[in-house]
Amino acid sequence: MRPDTRTRSRWPALVALGVALLFGATACNDDPFAFNWTDTPDTVLLYSLARPELNLVSAFDFHLGLPVRIENASATGTWDAVLDTEGSSLVLVPPGAFGVTGTARVSTLEGMTLADVTEAPSDTLVYVRTERVPIRMGNVYVIKTNRTPGSFGQNCAYYAKMAPVVIDVAGGTLQFEYLASPVCNSLDLVPPN
Repeated sequence: MRPDTRTRSRWPALVALGVALLFGATACNDDPFAFNWTDTPDTVLLYSLARPELNLVSAFDFHLGLPVRIENASATGTWDAVLDTEGSSLVLVPPGAFGVTGTARVSTLEGMTLADVTEAPSDTLVYVRTERVPIRMGNVYVIKTNRTPGSFGQNCAYYAKMAPVVIDVAGGTLQFEYLASPVCNSLDLVPPN
């Protein structure tokens, strides 16, 4: 009896399927919905709105990690906080403080480092929406971002933490480190192990 040529031609496909199933089974412990992110903070430089030059980046979108240029404080757009000068201090200003539509909020955690803050505060009363927040060395600021559509259609707020590195009031600049969670509505500010 001669072997069926159809059976012989299926062997490569069956072997490939078996290998794919083997590798797929070893990856079953991976969460297909997990976000891969790092606990290494990024550094950003913002310029105060009080500076006379035009087209400087004064605002920041913490969810997208983008500095934003705005012509004036009431300009609409996707930003969670803008840098401004008030007296002898630099301040973070959420959109609501300018009367701009936005749901971003800021919370101040005094006497902490970026590494100390592993979770955003769950108490909504510790966040401000319509107030200017003075920036001080030795504090960490938690930002609850504007709400945006998430990957699966839900309405999402994202959380980020930031700490000043260099505050230059005279020059109207702020250099800060920040780390933002990519997970919708999650208070966790460090990636899972």
